[in-house]
Amino acid sequence: MRKSMLMAATIVAAGFTASATTSAMAEGLTVGVSWSNFQEERWKTDEGAIKAALEAAGATYVSADAQSSSAKQLSDIESLIAQGVDALIVLAQDTQAVIPAVQMAADEEIPVIAYDRLIEDPRAYYLTFDNVEVGRLQAKAVYEAQPTGNYVMIKGSPTDPNADFLRGGQQEVLQAAIDAGDITIVGEAYTDAWLPANAQRNMESILTANDNKVDAVVASNDGTAGGAVAALMAQGMAGIPVSGQDGDHAALNRIALGTQTVSVWKDSRELGKNAAEIAVELAGGMMASDVEGTVDFTTPGGKEMKAMFLAPIPITRDNLDVVVDAGWITKDALCQGVTDGPSPCN
Repeated sequence: MRKSMLMAATIVAAGFTASATTSAMAEGLTVGVSWSNFQEERWKTDEGAIKAALEAAGATYVSADAQSSSAKQLSDIESLIAQGVDALIVLAQDTQAVIPAVQMAADEEIPVIAYDRLIEDPRAYYLTFDNVEVGRLQAKAVYEAQPTGNYVMIKGSPTDPNADFLRGGQQEVLQAAIDAGDITIVGEAYTDAWLPANAQRNMESILTANDNKVDAVVASNDGTAGGAVAALMAQGMAGIPVSGQDGDHAALNRIALGTQTVSVWKDSRELGKNAAEIAVELAGGMMASDVEGTVDFTTPGGKEMKAMFLAPIPITRDNLDVVVDAGWITKDALCQGVTDGPSPCN
């Protein structure tokens, strides 16, 4: 899989630091951010990091929330362009439907950063974590906890390419066990808009179809993991291995409680910081290929893009101290309701 090999080979460490030159570039610049929605906890963290980095550089932040509507996102971006933004950061609601917005920006010579979700357009700069690797880490943690039995795959949104990147990485890890007959995938479903309620309904349907004979769940983010766990709890099945990603506080608490196995942590503070700094550099006239840490990336559709991939970290009961020590979550929030849990809750 050429795409996976390239991504694995070109991960860069988070922590790209703005130079004095970047700060000088930012004076008087305005960066617009188009958010797909603000339903998930993590986007507020990303926004805070973007705003802080732009403020530190002397640039102005403006934003719009598409509220899960691809049509509204197009009009939002048109409005941001009309406001005179110098660069756009776009978290795409629908990565195909948003392409006309890239055209609008290109017509005005406004650089676009495809933030965390691929937009298959070479005119956009793709910034994300290595999502194929995230999928591998999710499946690896669940497999180590439950190397045999019936597996359920709760995928992300069908309009988000990340859902398939994750699923590809998961399959890489599980394929040998599937071929050997040790694991059987008894249910698989996309989760419309990544909504936990949709994930819960999917999980409930799969449990019903299999008479609750389910041993593990590979869920693609913490929201879908929360939906799956809710369905499992209703059937008295809390505690079977479940994966997630994003390091949501509720998910980290579930890990401490023992109802979720892993959350692959993508420190979105670093992603947001990088996005702001790259936006400023591109708006200031820097070529995408000259941005530190940039690599060449071939999309699933065969398009060549410039990209940056940050490295994710799997968080399990064995290393919960990492997120506390990093200031990502307080010990009190992590350990809420935990009476005899892992460090640092014991």
